[in-house]
Amino acid sequence: MYYELEIEDHVRVPPKDFSEQDLKLIILKRLNEKFENFISKDFGIAVAVSDIIEICEGKIIPGDGAAYYKTKFNLLVFRPEIQELVLGDVTEITDFGVFFNMGALDGMIHLSQTMDDYVSMSKSGILTGKESKRILKIGERCRARIIAASYKEINNPKIGLTMRQPSLGAISWLKEEKFKEEKETKTKEKKK
Repeated sequence: MYYELEIEDHVRVPPKDFSEQDLKLIILKRLNEKFENFISKDFGIAVAVSDIIEICEGKIIPGDGAAYYKTKFNLLVFRPEIQELVLGDVTEITDFGVFFNMGALDGMIHLSQTMDDYVSMSKSGILTGKESKRILKIGERCRARIIAASYKEINNPKIGLTMRQPSLGAISWLKEEKFKEEKETKTKEKKK
């Protein structure tokens, strides 16, 4: 889930930056640099500083020469939550599972969690369901559910997903199901 957090922090602005642009743009640039690749178990994955709310008067620290500004700003973060539905793209298919990009980070769908069917993998890296004949390939847009999130390695969180529940899987599968349901409904209505 994406959240917008209001945060207060001190931002260091070196003297060389004062000749570049206006102060708000300098501080926005510094904050985005600071929060690039920032991951926290409590906050989640920092995406971007969305807005600067307030910049207090700067203070110069003796011996440093830079100005420090107490700044209040909004930070957009992605915090994966168990049972959350996510939309993403298949980026890689291996013999043990599917890597799934959710925008802010990647997750992994174990082979047994890709579909409610026996799955085989072709030499070209396409998964096929034995009975359903559904296929899953790289680039496929899918809907999945987060079933595990681990921050054991804080800079490399592990996200486990499933597509073995109703209304989950490749978007093309969901469209096929909807089409079949509509067709069955129309057939039933005609029989009445």
